[in-house]
Formats: sequence, structure tokens, C-alpha cells
Amino acid sequence: MQVTQTYQDAGHVDFVGAGPGDPELLTLKALRAFERADVVLHDRLISAEVLALAGQTADLVDVGKAGFGPSWKQEDIDALLVEYALKGLRVVRLKSGDPTVFGRLDEEIDAVEAAGISWQIIPGITAASAAVAGIGQSQTRRGRNSSIRFLTGHDMKGFADHDWSALAQPGSVAAIYMGKKSARFIQGRLIMHGADRATPVTLIENASRPDQRILTTTLDHMSADLNASDMDGPTLTFYGLAPRQAAKALTEFKKEHA
Repeated sequence: MQVTQTYQDAGHVDFVGAGPGDPELLTLKALRAFERADVVLHDRLISAEVLALAGQTADLVDVGKAGFGPSWKQEDIDALLVEYALKGLRVVRLKSGDPTVFGRLDEEIDAVEAAGISWQIIPGITAASAAVAGIGQSQTRRGRNSSIRFLTGHDMKGFADHDWSALAQPGSVAAIYMGKKSARFIQGRLIMHGADRATPVTLIENASRPDQRILTTTLDHMSADLNASDMDGPTLTFYGLAPRQAAKALTEFKKEHA
């Protein structure tokens, strides 16, 4: 059941998942919120095609954050959400992928709740779902892996630490968000904890978008191959999964006929 918090005499905030970038992957509910919005506060990774679907009178405000780079402070984003909503406006807080996955959602909900502002969460397709579809795989498979870990490459303190011993076990599969800058760190930790250097690793840049790129490598060569690839778009790393050959061939076909 969708949780919606309501109060009186204020605007409203919809926390909306924009999906991975392909506008056709937006949900109908997200599109309706978009069309009635007075103002849209969006992340830097939102595609231009998705932003183009906002209502013609909506103000678009870029409040992007970048790991290890110039960013809006979270408290400033929180304050801006409250400021607009207290003016009686319908605000869409648009987050790439799904807002509940590494989206700093709780901090923003806490801010609008404290101000007595109504809100709801409208989920979106997260990057892992779009990326795994792009390589023709399933995130889980009987006889291969009965679980998958969603990890972040870095957190507020720097490179994120995880249960490397568990991840290093044969058959482990992990979807690593924001893992480009931490690739060498992740590679070193996994190898140090006994992971097979031949474990497949796949990096998907711009998942679901026309300029999607797929890099197939192994744990042993992950960092070097990533540096050589010059990937500069949003990239998700799958540890323990390689693309199906059919999916890889389709990607090459799209590139040749773009």
C-alpha cells in the first residue's frame, strides 16, 4: 500500500523515481505527478528526455549532487523543498532510478514532515533493473545465486566498506552503484578476501539510454579496463554477472546503426 502523509494549509511534495533515463520507463503515476507539478527539483543524472515531460509551466531546478565533486548540500535541498511547499506549491523531487535506493530519501522526508507538509513516494525503476535487462540477464537465477546485494561504492565517509568475505564467496552477485571511483578499492578488497580473479564483472554506462555502453571484464582487470574505457556517464557495476552473448551482439548492432 502506498504511504501518503497529509497535512493541511501547505503545498505537497512527491518524491518521484525518474527511472534510469529512458522516458518510456517512467510509470504513469510519475508522469501524472510531473504534469501537475509547479516546480521540479531534480538530480543531475536525470535525462533531458525525462525532464522534457514536465508540465510546461513547471520550474525546473537542478539540485544535483556529485560524489567527490561540487554538490548541493543536503540541508540546502531540504530547505528548498520546504520553502517551495510552504508557498502552497506542488513540488516534485525527482530522483534518478528509484528514490528508495541510495537516494537520501529519509533525510528529505524528515525535513518536509517536520514542516507539516504532505508527501508521497512514487517509486521508479532502479538502475540495477535497467542495467541487468541491458545485458540480457536476471538478477537471480536458480542454481547460480539466490540473493543479490545492492551496494554503494562510496558513502559520506569516502569509499564504503562491506562484508568482503561474503562477497568473495563463489556465486556471489552484487549490483554496485556509484562504483567507478572506488573500483580499485573494491577490486583490492575482494581479491584480499579470496575472490576468484576470473569472476566476471560487467559495467553498464547510461543504462536504457540510446548511448548505453557495456564493458565486460573480470575482477582481475576491472580497474585497468575501466580506466581505459573512459566511461563518464552514470555507470552501474555488476559483480558476478557477464552479458548473454545475444544481448552483447544486440548492443553492438545498435551502435553500428545509430
